[in-house]
Amino acid sequence: MPLKKSWVSSANSADHPFPLNNLPYGVFSTGGEDPHCGVAIGDMILDVTAAEAEGLVVLDDEPLFDLPFWNPLMEQGPAVWAALRNRLMDLLAEGSAAQEDVAPLLVAQADAELHMPFAVSEYTDFYAGRHHAQNVGTMFRGPENALPPNWLHIPIGYNGRASSVVVSGTDIRRPWGQLKSPDQDLPAFLPSRRFDIELEMGAIVGTPSDGPISVQEADDNIFGYVLLNDWSARDIQAWEYQPLGPFQAKATATSISPWIVTKAALEPFRCDTPERDFELLDHLKETGPMLYDIDLSITMAPDGKVATTIARTNYSQMYYSAAQQLAHHTTSGCPMNTGDLLGSGTISGPTKPERGSMLELSWGGKEPLTLETGESRSFIEDGDTLTLTGAAKGKGYTIGFGECAGTVLPALENPYSR
Repeated sequence: MPLKKSWVSSANSADHPFPLNNLPYGVFSTGGEDPHCGVAIGDMILDVTAAEAEGLVVLDDEPLFDLPFWNPLMEQGPAVWAALRNRLMDLLAEGSAAQEDVAPLLVAQADAELHMPFAVSEYTDFYAGRHHAQNVGTMFRGPENALPPNWLHIPIGYNGRASSVVVSGTDIRRPWGQLKSPDQDLPAFLPSRRFDIELEMGAIVGTPSDGPISVQEADDNIFGYVLLNDWSARDIQAWEYQPLGPFQAKATATSISPWIVTKAALEPFRCDTPERDFELLDHLKETGPMLYDIDLSITMAPDGKVATTIARTNYSQMYYSAAQQLAHHTTSGCPMNTGDLLGSGTISGPTKPERGSMLELSWGGKEPLTLETGESRSFIEDGDTLTLTGAAKGKGYTIGFGECAGTVLPALENPYSR
């Protein structure tokens, strides 16, 4: 599929993340006004709330864009999603008869503040990247027992905190927690010393379900994707995770990128999951390509200093797709709601530069990274800004997500000292 031309000239560059082929959905505000739903096109944002109010976008008898989140559209299902995308393309395509009416509804992205694009209902994070799981398991259990016995048969996950999901640009406060080193008899309550990131993709449920659904049905129910950083306190996690898994170590924050890239925009980039060591059970079998070829990267910038790219990888490295994760989530009869967020799990590749967490990149702190500033890092220090980016490259165009960034602030004073 080639680049689709828009009368918004900035959208026609091969390297711009928001061409007409993309049309990602976000929420923005300008000048202290109330947030509106918007669509990124080139360097601009089309105010969809205003377009609906003026009759340029009409999809239902009731307004779908009068609230500052995309959930009302998400719950309408694929037919309405497709109708909106087609209408937006008509309005923004080169030669559109509506250009004169639409132009006044464009806002420069440089003048806009971006907000959470949807209301998160529930949040589930997975552990579904084989290279990441192999690396972490090797560090703690040795190469022979790196993967748990169930790992090659089911996408392992845990229920996270929807309340801690934040939009890119939100500062992240270093957490306190119980820490215990091997040479200590008792734990201590301290700020995390091994604070980390996890490079992930987030899949957003649009159509709700009540009861088990197939992988194909799950894929149909996914509205779109965001970049996701699941901030992780590795030292808190090491003490608390046995026997039930992560809890407070993952509850500090999960950052997402501000633009929801729709499944329709990613359709040309579908690719297969990898070959299996064991045949999956029927409820996890895919009917076609369910992963996506999306290049991903992480940069780290110490406070006020130049950023260093510390990792590059690709979403296609995952062992389980989001559709498989969603289908598996429903097998117990678990209802899935509009706005549920599924984290892919850390995305790492087979080589060191492709590792999607500091835990892997520094091999548990034993192999510190050297940044372009000359400083070294094993884990994240106060003042460091971590930024995730992602893009799928088409024929003469790019499908981007916007940045997923956060700066780590020092821990609060001990909240329990009197």
